[in-house]
Amino acid sequence: MIERCGSVHGEWQRLGATGVRPEPFEPTMVEGLPEPVRRWLIHAIAPGTPLWASVELTMHGAIRLGAWRRFTAKQVLAPPNGYIWAATARFFGLPVTGYDRLSSGTAAMRWRLLGLIPVMTAAGADVVRSAEGRLAAEVVLAPTTFRAATWILGDEPDTVVGVWRIGGDDQRVKLHIGAAGNVLGVLMQRWGAPVGAPYGQYPFGVTVEVERPSLGSPSRRRSGPAGGGVPTGRRRASSSALRSPKRSRSTPPGT
Repeated sequence: MIERCGSVHGEWQRLGATGVRPEPFEPTMVEGLPEPVRRWLIHAIAPGTPLWASVELTMHGAIRLGAWRRFTAKQVLAPPNGYIWAATARFFGLPVTGYDRLSSGTAAMRWRLLGLIPVMTAAGADVVRSAEGRLAAEVVLAPTTFRAATWILGDEPDTVVGVWRIGGDDQRVKLHIGAAGNVLGVLMQRWGAPVGAPYGQYPFGVTVEVERPSLGSPSRRRSGPAGGGVPTGRRRASSSALRSPKRSRSTPPGT
C-alpha cells in the first residue's frame, strides 16, 4: 500500500530518516529525572546505544473489527513528529490493506479491500487529535526519544507521567514501571469516539504482557479503551524492532 502512494512513501522516509548518527546514551543523561523513569530508561537503553529519533517495527496480532481479525504490519514511529502504521488484515479471507498516519500536522486512515475498494477513509481535526494521543501512548516503543518529553513523578507508587507536546496540545501519559525497570502499563486520556459515543476525551490504556529482551520495550501488548483503568483490548500485538545501531536507512513497506 505504501509503495503505491508517493506522498505517504515520502512521509515514511522523512519520519524514519536517521541523518547523522546521534549521540550515545549514558546513564548520567537521566540524572534529575523522577526515579521511575530513570529505572525504566536505564533498564531499556544499554549504554552506548545511539539515541535514535525514530524506530521501525514489524508486528503481528489481532484487531477487533466486529470479530477479532489477524493482521501483520510495519510501523515507523518518531515521537513527537508522527507515525505511519501500514498493515494487512483479512475479512472473510480477503485482504484489506492500508495505513494510519500522523505526519506534517495532518492525519489520515486509508484502507482498501483487495487494494481497490475503499472500506475506511478518515481525516480531519478529530482524526488528528486521536492520532496525537496514540503517538504519545506508543512512546514506550521508542525509549531513545525520552528527551522529547517532560517527566513528572506520578501520584501512585512506581508511576511517572510523560508530557509530550504534539501538534498544539500537551499529551499526558502515565507509565507504570516494574521493579526491574520494565513497563507494566500505560494510561492516558485520549481523544476519540468509542462506539455509540460522541467525540471527547476517554480513558485509553496499554497493558504490557511481554518485554523484548534486546531493548527494554514491549514486545507483546494489549491496547484499547480503558474501563476502570484496565484496557479492554481493541488491539493485541507482538512487535520487534527493525532498526539496530548499525541501521541507517529507513525502508517503507513494499520497497
